[in-house]
Amino acid sequence: MDFAPDARTDEITAQVRAFLREEVLPAESVLDEQLAGTPDEWTPRPIVRELQRKARARGLWNLFLPGDPSETGAAGLTNLQYAPVAELTGWSPRLAPAAFNCAAPDTGNMEVLNEFGTPEQKARWLTPLLNAEIRSAFCMTEPDVASSDATNIGTLIRRDGDDYVITGRKWWSTGAMNPDAAIFIVMGKTAPDAPRHSQQSMILVPRDTPGVRIVRPLTVFGYDDRDHGGHAEVAFDAVRVPASNLIGDEGGGFAIAQARLGPGRIHHCMRALGMGERALSLLTARATERHAFGRTLADQGVIREWAAEARIQLESLRLLVLKTAWLMDTVGNRAAMTEIQAIKIAVPRAVQTIIDRAIQVHGGAGVSGDTPLAELYAGIRSLRIADGPDEVHLSSLGRAQLRL
Repeated sequence: MDFAPDARTDEITAQVRAFLREEVLPAESVLDEQLAGTPDEWTPRPIVRELQRKARARGLWNLFLPGDPSETGAAGLTNLQYAPVAELTGWSPRLAPAAFNCAAPDTGNMEVLNEFGTPEQKARWLTPLLNAEIRSAFCMTEPDVASSDATNIGTLIRRDGDDYVITGRKWWSTGAMNPDAAIFIVMGKTAPDAPRHSQQSMILVPRDTPGVRIVRPLTVFGYDDRDHGGHAEVAFDAVRVPASNLIGDEGGGFAIAQARLGPGRIHHCMRALGMGERALSLLTARATERHAFGRTLADQGVIREWAAEARIQLESLRLLVLKTAWLMDTVGNRAAMTEIQAIKIAVPRAVQTIIDRAIQVHGGAGVSGDTPLAELYAGIRSLRIADGPDEVHLSSLGRAQLRL
């Protein structure tokens, strides 16, 4: 195993780090102002579009998508090359992923279309997504079933002549509040009586299709993620789309979901490491500047222990993420599933603790909106549920271990 960054990785990482320092971090306060000035809008604020123009002009665009750049227009980075880049975007999760057109759920949806879409589907939906002309939503989780078991989903996709008719209700459809989310990828059952993992299919549903109804926005610890298009509950009331909108084969939806979630999980963990690094940097600055009981917080033994433990955790988990990325590149996502599950469990847990301790060091400021820590905490805590809760991954990983 060789995790040393190659020349391409060093080049891209340096460019992204400079862009983050010069453009993204200073723009966070601008985003806050623009959000406050347009509290009822769900579309991207002007600062996001401005950052996208600047990033694209520097060639920092669609960095997440591997493959031939001449075919996709993406950077063509491997998972291992993308890892340190994605980590840097975690320093500013509200702005950096969107600036480089590497924000969820578009990344996963673009990967699905790139791998499983027909030429017509790619031309109509993938190309404008790669160009950030539209956004998208992924509709899998449902309010009425335990969606940690994806085979539970109840949304029906029924064939009717040359069409499919979709009926069901989804929630936590990331990005769906944004009117620019022109296309939804919906997972539902086409064959409820088929074998358990062959019942589901995925289908493309344009936002403006009759019967698509945005029920309400959802919040995460009170945050509405308005800058990302929010999360929505969406109803599909006898929604009719052409049969050509089916992605892949009937009954292939569960396999497509697993193919989508593998890269999504490692991308989340890469960004989470960046969130942890930013929290640690804020903890460090606060501890060295703040005085209590006649000395700086950095002179308190417990603060030193927290800083040391955070550094150990971040360095250790970064190596595990890099190993996972290397395995995905060399032996494939399926063969790397054990490592994908391990990082999905370990990274959010560790980073949650680091952010929590950074909040503690900041006292009242830590839970306020004066620092990014409270919002970082909300994001990392929800990640322990998104893309499969800890308990599901622990059970699966333990089962695999006990088979050894």
